Amino acid sequence: MFFTMFIKELKDSFRDRRTLLLTVVLPLIMMSALVFYYESLISDSSDSETINLAVNVNMDSQLKELFSSNNFNVIESSNPESLLKDGEVQAGVMSESQFVEKINSHKQPSITVMLRDEFSQDSSVSTIVMSALQQYKQSIVNERLLNANLEREMINPFQIEQTEISETNAGMALLGTLIPLILVLAIGIGAGPSAADLFAGEKEKKTMEALLMTPVNRFTIIMSKWLTISAIGSISGVVTLIVVALEIQFMTEHLKDALSNTANIGLIVVIITAITIIYAMFVASILMVTSIMAKTIKESQSYSTPIMMLAIFPVMVLTSVGVNELEFHHFAIPMFNIFSSLKELLLGTIDWEHIVITLGSNIIAILIIFGVGRMMFLKDKWVMN
Repeated sequence: MFFTMFIKELKDSFRDRRTLLLTVVLPLIMMSALVFYYESLISDSSDSETINLAVNVNMDSQLKELFSSNNFNVIESSNPESLLKDGEVQAGVMSESQFVEKINSHKQPSITVMLRDEFSQDSSVSTIVMSALQQYKQSIVNERLLNANLEREMINPFQIEQTEISETNAGMALLGTLIPLILVLAIGIGAGPSAADLFAGEKEKKTMEALLMTPVNRFTIIMSKWLTISAIGSISGVVTLIVVALEIQFMTEHLKDALSNTANIGLIVVIITAITIIYAMFVASILMVTSIMAKTIKESQSYSTPIMMLAIFPVMVLTSVGVNELEFHHFAIPMFNIFSSLKELLLGTIDWEHIVITLGSNIIAILIIFGVGRMMFLKDKWVMN
């Protein structure tokens, strides 16, 4: 009887075109857009592009040659600030008149670097401009030391070298954020409509009373409906993951390179699939409770939407946390642990202790939330409209 009810609920869910659209099509469109957006971010940061730089017309030719030799497209203007505000250039530089002559006279002329917005994507241009000016400044210092018969080492007593022991690159770091975000969104979007329809929808359509009058006990009913929501969430997550993996493999370059550098990729895929299914069951439990509480589908969606939005919160917290900085609570807290575990796995680290903590904490949360939903379903005030 339980299996028959489960198959019936599953067929009814996929027979609804709206549910099919929200479960499969919409998550795939959203996640595909995210894949190409992240690919474009890496491409923009890795490809060498000419930077449009506005300079004042009376700038010394030596400075103009300096910028031209550093991959800048120098645009002379009587008002560089205006070009910058209009978005025609990415940065602007204004120097005093007779800049080089004043330097040769051992004076300290000023030079101004202008940006449109320090928080925009063009803010990295500032670093490139400042680096070019710093090199020019150092060349002047070296020339002065040479003329004074002094060695450069006298004002530069030691050198600083910075290295990273981690092999993490930008693509791998983005994948560690992208794929968990994709799974969380896909599962929530996919399971939401079915959860709202299977409980709140039954009450709104006045079919719950007829269902409860059948000789099937309430535990079988709630179990079959919960398993249906879990199955739809799992299917949505796994299908989206497969499509995204195929898009990364055949339609991207930088994300593909990052994924190909991950060791034990086969075992990692199996573990991610298991975590995805358990997380779908966890989400199904939450959505089931919110649907039981509600009297209509619209009310159920009002309850579940704020809870599902909490799943995005871990992204903001864990983005600045390195893999070696992850601690016990990152894997013990549901919703946090899927981001922590997948971030660790996609960077090639398989820590079985963390995986067990992630699966165990989610299973415990499922049992508790499902138990609450079962107690609510046994009371007529929650299942009768």
